[in-house]
Amino acid sequence: MSTFVINPHGRLHEWIAHEKGYFQQTGLTDYQLNAHSLLTKDATKQQVSKGESIDNKQGAYQTYEQGRDASISCACHWTVNMAAAASHGNLWGECYSVSPCAIMVPDTSSITKAEHLADVNIHVGYQSGSHYTTIQALEPILPAQNIKLVFGGTPADRIDQILDGVAPAVTVFGPQLYMLEQLGFRKIIDCTFMIAAMIPEGVATPQVQAYYEALRLAQADIDQQHQSYVHYYKNELPERHAELVDVRRFGPGERIVFEPYTKSMYERTQAWVQERGIFDTHIETPMDYNNAVLRVG
Repeated sequence: MSTFVINPHGRLHEWIAHEKGYFQQTGLTDYQLNAHSLLTKDATKQQVSKGESIDNKQGAYQTYEQGRDASISCACHWTVNMAAAASHGNLWGECYSVSPCAIMVPDTSSITKAEHLADVNIHVGYQSGSHYTTIQALEPILPAQNIKLVFGGTPADRIDQILDGVAPAVTVFGPQLYMLEQLGFRKIIDCTFMIAAMIPEGVATPQVQAYYEALRLAQADIDQQHQSYVHYYKNELPERHAELVDVRRFGPGERIVFEPYTKSMYERTQAWVQERGIFDTHIETPMDYNNAVLRVG
């Protein structure tokens, strides 16, 4: 079996499993945990001026189309679902995770409730978790034509945009959410959402099982005392952002749920995305659940 390559995803689990030897304990002895990622630690600042048009349509789905250099990677379940249906890999069906997320505005904003977001530009990532979850959260409150999304790029890009006054509102999750909360930004509506994992072709299933068994041990540590591990958020934030906050005040973040991603979840998600026209074209012959989702039970 080849080296199992792990890219970070803004959460604590992999760092804990590495620190405490859980990967070796569960049999994943040949692995590589990348300490840097263009979506997190190494995200450079994109200079955007106030009033400048932004339409960054390079999001999570596009990275799966292009191919991610990892043996396992995570994204919102909508994107992983659609990518698996298009044969870009297999959705890991033995578990999923849930991440805190919210639409945030500056404390000086006149926006104090979700209804005030009507026709306001909300900066999200294109075909990424923030894109779908913003729609899902606001649909019960606002007509679809009044939900205005701006595709602002990565989570780090959106932090820069709201700090610089370019974005009137942003949808952020995980450490970026904790960051804005600590800096006094106002939470308008919760957008907590589900995350799934993608397994590319050729990765050995026993390696994935060992990986997740290690993360199960890490999840127990987080549940018991997350404060011992929040320093790892510094590995996930660009230095320009990390220096603005005290990560010791951050919460536990993403939580892995060791329950299956079911056929019903898969099919309902496909229908939800298609009904809202989030993709310009439909997948002509999407993979069915048994072929798109990898189960071992």
